[in-house]
Amino acid sequence: MKALNRDTIVAVILLLFCGAFYAASFRIEETTYATIGAEVWPRLILAVMFALSAIYLVQSVRKGPPVAERPSGGFFGRYRNAILCYLLFLAFLLTLDVLGMLLGGIAFVFLALSVLGERSPKMLATHAVVAIVSVGAMWSIFTFALKVILPPGIILSVW
Repeated sequence: MKALNRDTIVAVILLLFCGAFYAASFRIEETTYATIGAEVWPRLILAVMFALSAIYLVQSVRKGPPVAERPSGGFFGRYRNAILCYLLFLAFLLTLDVLGMLLGGIAFVFLALSVLGERSPKMLATHAVVAIVSVGAMWSIFTFALKVILPPGIILSVW
């Protein structure tokens, strides 16, 4: 039998969290004014999380323990990606009043993909398409389907 690795432990913890939160979803209070129950959305998200965590568990058990490698560069070298993502998110929050949710979200996703991924011209075009389609789709769902008013920003409020 293969030794447990960190991925297996994390996958088991995620599955336990999904189970605990699913059990907690039965205590969500029912409302009389909603077309669907208030527990439907959390349970749907939990089902997706459970499926992804189960796939993660199966892959981690098959793969076995990874070979440990220490990134060079000290603290910043080790946590470079996480620090850059937090800085990009801070920039997104600071520019939210000007850019709004749609433009700021597209810029954030594009920059995050570009900072963390490959920076060739082909991949930059792919990053732009992914950013526009994913953020545009989520913005459309929240704006038109769910009728949630998202911050338009100074730029888009002019139109």
